[in-house]
Amino acid sequence: MDKPNTLRDAGGAEAGRDQKEAVRRALEEYYRAGKPPWDTGVTPPELVALVEGHGEGHDALPPGRALELGCGTGTNAIYLARHGWEVVAVDLVGRAIELARERTEAAGVDVRLLHGDATRLDELDAPGPYELFFDLSCCCGIPPHRRDAYVAGLTRRAAPGARLLMFGYGPEAFDDPISGVTADELRARFAGWELVDTTPGTNPVPTFWFTLRAPTG
Repeated sequence: MDKPNTLRDAGGAEAGRDQKEAVRRALEEYYRAGKPPWDTGVTPPELVALVEGHGEGHDALPPGRALELGCGTGTNAIYLARHGWEVVAVDLVGRAIELARERTEAAGVDVRLLHGDATRLDELDAPGPYELFFDLSCCCGIPPHRRDAYVAGLTRRAAPGARLLMFGYGPEAFDDPISGVTADELRARFAGWELVDTTPGTNPVPTFWFTLRAPTG
């Protein structure tokens, strides 16, 4: 899941142009060129542990409604659907959604796939509420001026006590001015949510798994 260099260059090379469009073009280029390096085709063990439980005191999550932000080719949406979840999955890149649709149909699972912007959920057919949100390096690539809109969209759709499992790169991983996310930023932006866990990733550059919980009432 190493971050592609094209995204690292997006901030500097596209200086003076819309940052979100720079990120979108960089992502689209990887899908045009073939399999994106971050799309491993393997569901992360962190998501498996959350969904299926991982030892004493860590029960499996009861299946409910899940929203995946930045679904790529559908690996994790398929996993969730196979484990009884009603899944909506969003990606900014049209080619990613096309590939995800092919894969979900081949897998025989029902996933609602939406081509759109994770910071503009009100424009998509994703009303919620959701018990689970999953973000595999989506938020950390969103330009900072759109991150509050991302948070607001999730908050409006969160069922009481909903979980958000997020994988993100730390800012130290990049040489551009927009990428990366920290625990302190998530605490500040997700007002009312609880950051219940931060676990370092195993990548060569700084990465983290964050688990947040929405207010219960």
